[in-house]
Amino acid sequence: MSRIWPFLGPAFVAAVAYIDPGNFATNIAGGAKFGYLLLWVILAANLIAMVVQTQSAKLGIATGKNLAEACREVFRRRTSVGLWIQAEIVAMATDIAEVVGAALGLNLLFGIPLFAAGLIAGAGAFAILALQQMGYRRLEAGITALVGVVILSFIVELFHAKPSGSEVASHLFVPGFGGTESILLATGIIGATVMPHVIYLHSALTQKRIVGRDDGERKRILRFEKIDVVIAMSLAGFVNLSMMMVAAALFHDSGLTGIDTIEGAFDGFKSLVSNNAATVFGIALLASGFASSSVGTMAGQVVMQGFIQRRIPIFVRRAVTLAPALVVLAVGINPTKALVGSQVVLSFGIPFALVPLLLITRRRDMMARWSTPAGSPPSSGCWRE
Repeated sequence: MSRIWPFLGPAFVAAVAYIDPGNFATNIAGGAKFGYLLLWVILAANLIAMVVQTQSAKLGIATGKNLAEACREVFRRRTSVGLWIQAEIVAMATDIAEVVGAALGLNLLFGIPLFAAGLIAGAGAFAILALQQMGYRRLEAGITALVGVVILSFIVELFHAKPSGSEVASHLFVPGFGGTESILLATGIIGATVMPHVIYLHSALTQKRIVGRDDGERKRILRFEKIDVVIAMSLAGFVNLSMMMVAAALFHDSGLTGIDTIEGAFDGFKSLVSNNAATVFGIALLASGFASSSVGTMAGQVVMQGFIQRRIPIFVRRAVTLAPALVVLAVGINPTKALVGSQVVLSFGIPFALVPLLLITRRRDMMARWSTPAGSPPSSGCWRE
């Protein structure tokens, strides 16, 4: 364990995005409306996320570049600019989910009006980002602690909900849908689980963290990073599955109205379980919002610096990206609908991060002996010659 410990951390930071408030919205809605039916979507998306995050970490370790920098180097300028604009839109959608989620947590726990709660959520993200100035280990420790709060919270909720083991086993491995709305929710679940902005961020977290002196050392680093990914993504998958199982067990047949929203779930915990269970749920939502908000800002900084070689102070970026979320809160858009909608937007952004990642990691000129057996792509079209 002492050999592995120095390499653990990057995947835990990335995993925060896999249990952000958007996951709360889609998983709670999916479980409340369709019971255990969509558990297989979460499992499949989480397995895909493990592969994707491993490839992203591999790119950073092998090349010393993050995905945005590699795209700028490999693709033509027009393609890079297009990818950058799309990535900024994704970052904006991500920020909406994270800030709205944290604000909703404050509103449910303390009765703070949503707009004021959004300002407090932004300030909380500033505080977490300040840890970055004190070294990556402290930032990772702070974010991992918040992840731990979310995990412990849902262990408690599982104890209260007592989901059906036979129903879980039946739907965890057997695909199925229950109409158009279930397909929309499944799309949101995928967008909330395979997060495009974290594909960029993970490569940045590994590119200079521990630098290998040769291919042998870099491959050993990657082996340890794979362990980091498996542990972190498994925990994130457990939380996502727990969210849906709890919602399915408690809310699917409860007869309560509005239970498929986060606010409805909070009230449902109060009426069906206890005030303490509702408080635990609110704390988990708040911890998730604070942690994922800071991670989203870090990802946005990586995207801008990598694609267009421009860097603005991270606190300025946090202030700018806070604006769309505050607008959503100010105009009174339903928070849960805003969260689900943002995750659907994210799902459409997945190919624009995933395809470049796969194309670049199979190029022999970029990855040397690390490339896949398929060989390098042709030097034509959108590729620079």
